[in-house]
Amino acid sequence: MHALCVRDLSLQLPNGKWLVQNLSFTVEPGQVLALMGPSGCGKSSLLSWLTGTIDAKLCASGEVWLGPRELTCLPAEKRRLGLMLQQDYLFPHMSVGDNLRFGLRGGSREERDQRVSQTLAEASLAGMENRDPATLSGGQRARVSLIRTLLSDPCALLLDEPFSGLDATLREQIRQFTWSSAKQLPVVLVTHDEADIPPQADILNLGDAS
Repeated sequence: MHALCVRDLSLQLPNGKWLVQNLSFTVEPGQVLALMGPSGCGKSSLLSWLTGTIDAKLCASGEVWLGPRELTCLPAEKRRLGLMLQQDYLFPHMSVGDNLRFGLRGGSREERDQRVSQTLAEASLAGMENRDPATLSGGQRARVSLIRTLLSDPCALLLDEPFSGLDATLREQIRQFTWSSAKQLPVVLVTHDEADIPPQADILNLGDAS
């Protein structure tokens, strides 16, 4: 695994307002960087820039690297950055198993099926391959969504308020599952809730960084 490195990032709105100016940071494998700040300060825009899906109306400059590989000009599908949002966006016309197989690369069908079944079992979701996503609880959907992201073998994980739609008990369970599952990846977390931030994380307040 390689570090995720941002160099001299600047984001400017069409009205001329700067969201971020000359921001640089590095997130090492196994490290979590929490982005905090008031609504509208550029947290989600920064994640969109990282993934290559930023709104064309925003003026952006800077570089993003994964180890020796520059991602700045690569299309989103070639960046290998896993993104998990507040809404899980599971495909409603696919079973849980098909949702998970969607992001898998390589191997035979049998090998992919085995990996899906093994990962579901590790997430305490054994035997749910054929379940309709609509029948899952909120916590189960959150786990399936995270598993689907991780099965795509991302080189870094980006989390945009992924726990905020869960009740208190589920929220803590999914937090623990997330940090355990992503412990070898560089992770960037956007949140308004300090309780979402693991103890070892670094915190960057974008309200102070622009």
